[in-house]
Amino acid sequence: MDSPPCHARPRQTTKLCALWGHIATSTVLLCAQVSWAQAAMPAAEASRPSPSQVEKVIINKVIIDTDIGDDVDDAFALALAVKSPELQILGITTAFGDTETRARIVDRFLGEVGRAEIPVRAGKPTVAKSPLTQHRYAEGGQFAKAAHADAVDFLLEQIRRYPGEITLVAIGPLMNVGAAIDKDAATFHKLKRVILMGGCIRRGYGDLGYTAPVGAMAEWNILNDIPSAQKLFGAGVPLLVMPLDATQLKMDEVKRAFLFGQGTPVTDALTLLYHQWGQQTPTLFDPMTIAYLLQPELCPVKALRIRVDEKGFTRVEEGAANAQVCLDSNAEDFFRFYLKRVGSE
Repeated sequence: MDSPPCHARPRQTTKLCALWGHIATSTVLLCAQVSWAQAAMPAAEASRPSPSQVEKVIINKVIIDTDIGDDVDDAFALALAVKSPELQILGITTAFGDTETRARIVDRFLGEVGRAEIPVRAGKPTVAKSPLTQHRYAEGGQFAKAAHADAVDFLLEQIRRYPGEITLVAIGPLMNVGAAIDKDAATFHKLKRVILMGGCIRRGYGDLGYTAPVGAMAEWNILNDIPSAQKLFGAGVPLLVMPLDATQLKMDEVKRAFLFGQGTPVTDALTLLYHQWGQQTPTLFDPMTIAYLLQPELCPVKALRIRVDEKGFTRVEEGAANAQVCLDSNAEDFFRFYLKRVGSE
């Protein structure tokens, strides 16, 4: 639609011109949303397993350790997890800062999306460096619990119950991981694997592959508990690492409009948490851990030996590999998978 030019018009037509401009802009955004819907929704139907397919799905037992409530990408990771029938979520644990408020955010999220049966546990609180952007979400709703049992005890209990079967998905600073290793390293070693969002090998924050290069730097989850990160990389547990190099996945306006417009309990919860977060374009670092678990081809890995130094850098060294590391990913492939799965009914 062409809007009439607003220059050289009488003063009384100014409002009409502005209206035409608004209509044109809205039409462009609407067309972009329709394009995404056409690409995503038919495939979303196909992505839902039929009853016969569900029987063939390999169920992964998972525990998710999160610092939900600061950046909003943790919520997007939980959304993908609860929308995935391939995952048996044994529990969700919270780490770093005000862990009880974080746990109450998880309580409400799970209740709102119909998954209140999933246990929620809180790690030991640490000194908060900044207020939680989504703390108001914890204060609303009817699902938050007054207190939560200990995260580390829960993690170790579940590993003893299901030795060799549990994937720990770590998407926050590693306080609970380090504490579990300190408390019972032999039991921790019986994890099937750990999938970590953390570290930075070659590309730091802001290096999107097409922008000006930014060299390696200390990444948030590693930096906020360096000793625990060092323990994890030395634990001898199969470790898959999704570093900054592969997880700086920018969710633009068109993708947000598509997802938030679906009107499901999961997308409605994400919409509210996104607005409480209060920024514009989220970077979906954490969801790549869940996406990798479901479709490993989204983030191909390479065997490397990684050492966490005293400044929190994840250094590649010579020697036997101690981690499988994803060094690059395709953002469009990721979002096609993510939006189909999370945007479905």
